[in-house]
Amino acid sequence: MPESKPRRVISVSPMPPEKCAYALARYSRSPDSIRESLAWVRTHDSQKFLESFYFQYGHASIADLGHTVLCFEGLSELAATEIEEEPLWDGQAKSSRYQDFSRAGFITPPELAGDAAECYRAAARKLLDAYAQVNARAFDCLAARLPRPDGMQPEAYRRNLAARAFDVARYLLFWGIPTNVGQVTSIRTLEKQIRRLKAAEYQELRDVGDEIAQACAADPDCVWDANAAREPLAPTLARHAGADEHSARAQTGLRLWAGQNLPPYAGGDPPRVDLVRPTDTAADIVATLLYPVTDQPFRELYEMARGWSAPQRAEVLDVALASRTRRDDLLAGFHGGLYAYDFAIDIGAYRDLHRHRRCHKFRQSYSGQLGFDTPPLVEQAGATAVYREAMESALSAMHGLPAPGAHYLLPFGARGRFLFKMDFAEAEYISRVRSGVKGHFSYREVAWEMKLKMEQLEPELGRLIEATPPWVEDMLNR
Repeated sequence: MPESKPRRVISVSPMPPEKCAYALARYSRSPDSIRESLAWVRTHDSQKFLESFYFQYGHASIADLGHTVLCFEGLSELAATEIEEEPLWDGQAKSSRYQDFSRAGFITPPELAGDAAECYRAAARKLLDAYAQVNARAFDCLAARLPRPDGMQPEAYRRNLAARAFDVARYLLFWGIPTNVGQVTSIRTLEKQIRRLKAAEYQELRDVGDEIAQACAADPDCVWDANAAREPLAPTLARHAGADEHSARAQTGLRLWAGQNLPPYAGGDPPRVDLVRPTDTAADIVATLLYPVTDQPFRELYEMARGWSAPQRAEVLDVALASRTRRDDLLAGFHGGLYAYDFAIDIGAYRDLHRHRRCHKFRQSYSGQLGFDTPPLVEQAGATAVYREAMESALSAMHGLPAPGAHYLLPFGARGRFLFKMDFAEAEYISRVRSGVKGHFSYREVAWEMKLKMEQLEPELGRLIEATPPWVEDMLNR
């Protein structure tokens, strides 16, 4: 009888995140098998281990070994997008393509009260009313233009047209629309997320940061096995995750420096997609640090920084690092990629492209100063007057409200400026995947322009991107 081979792959059932981190960390630091390591952890205190090795000694990789599942319900689209900001993040948010948001209501930000809150609500109601009207007219227009093919079931036909109509109507949704998000992250990423949210400019996000810490310290709300013993997800993390004061102070310092030292932006109609390949690393970092605290294009900031002396660039770097402690990572502005795509695109397209993880993303303030886009189907459906009145009313109301609460009224059709830094592989991936016929027409156009810009800058590489031109359509293919 042949000898049985020892098993080389051993599965482990889900465990509380901190205990999982403890077990795998010990497994890597001892000759014991995983079964022996699990037995050890059952009789020892994982919190004491993490207190010492993760938080005291800084063995950060230990926290990558335990993962948590958290869900966020009833928060704003603005908050959801900020929650998803972590590079090492997995999750899903509610889709605006398959659900009708006309009866979802909206969130009034805690920063607004009294007359300001009422002004906000009036504009929000107008946007939602226009959303319902535009959605209905867009659906009817598509149904008249695209008869159901003989081989397509009526329900599938209706779903496809409804998704295309929602693609147009969603331009009238806004950051204050409520949504849900589910995420899976390591303890390490979760700590960064809590610290970042606790230092956010929005009260809603600061509250969410506190609630995440509270959830980590409590027994889970939902359990798969009702008979299993319950215990907190990450109680040690909950005690240690404070606000990221370094990031907040650096942003304040950089904004002050930019206001005192940079010339005012001349304005003008920005290109939807601009592509820069920085060759001066110091100038690239300086420009990236300044981008979120200004309204200037990345190309202009980069060319300015290239022309500065080393002491001038050092001023910016010193401001960015002034409040950094031993536990603080370098700011995101110190990260980058070979290529810098500067987008002036609608909020809805940003919301979708923002979910790509293999790039570093930076945004400028939600000012509402770049106007808004109008999908062609709005005019074709005879909804131009309804659409424009709601958009203009919302932007006018937003400009009269105090920031940052005013940002919640920014419609998805409004344009903003966003910087995405990536390598060629990610540029190829986004261009290829997001330009496909099943995608939203807005980010399809952006993805196609990404390819064209790469062809101009790097002809040898740009030709390798197999993107689909936006004029190639299949409206009944989902």
